[in-house]
Amino acid sequence: MMQWIAFWSILKKDIQNYYLKPPNISWGIIFPLSWTLMQLIRSPEGSMLELLPGLIAMSVLFGTTSMLAVTITFERSGRSFDRLLLAPISLNLMVLAKTMGAILFGMFNSIVPIIFVSFFTNLSGVNWGMVFVAVLLIAITSTLLGLMIAVSAKQVFEAQTFANFFRFPMLFLCGLFMPLSALPAFLRPVSFCLPLTYGTDILSGAITSTSIMSPLLCVFALLAFAVGLFSICRYNINRKWIL
Repeated sequence: MMQWIAFWSILKKDIQNYYLKPPNISWGIIFPLSWTLMQLIRSPEGSMLELLPGLIAMSVLFGTTSMLAVTITFERSGRSFDRLLLAPISLNLMVLAKTMGAILFGMFNSIVPIIFVSFFTNLSGVNWGMVFVAVLLIAITSTLLGLMIAVSAKQVFEAQTFANFFRFPMLFLCGLFMPLSALPAFLRPVSFCLPLTYGTDILSGAITSTSIMSPLLCVFALLAFAVGLFSICRYNINRKWIL
């Protein structure tokens, strides 16, 4: 029970100190909306429904990685993260508490493009159950990617630079706004090495019925990425602060 009280205290502190600040809330709304409008201006004849999977995936990716890279790196520079490692809580539960806020923030971001698109097109044919599964798994893997970046960087600007190194290639390699079949043949294997490809494919199947892989395969792939990223993050924390 004491472990879960500590978990809730860490999560509550992060939400109050970082995620509920007005700039972060407004950023979580403005960023997805600006990307939605940009895509519509770029291709006004295109269907908004076809843009929705990529917009959802991108909103979750940027929301989770940006927030966690900033919060963890900021706490590391202030040594509060070091003190947190001394708390009477298991390392796995502490990592879960630190990532849960970013996961929830990323899932909140995903709602913004859905609400916007719902004003202009009919979403009655969307499989919302699979959309929720995809958003949750994208949020988890993207958050762990942000954590891996955060524990490897010393300053906030370094974390943001490392995050962009991973994020911007994903916009073009993971099928967000360009089908994988349109990529050069030598780049397609790279796409299947990125977790966002599988999350976007689930969203495409749930929203537009244009997936190229089995949803079950994508779910297992995302779970495997989550386990792998969590193991890497745990190993890095152990190596740098505990061992």
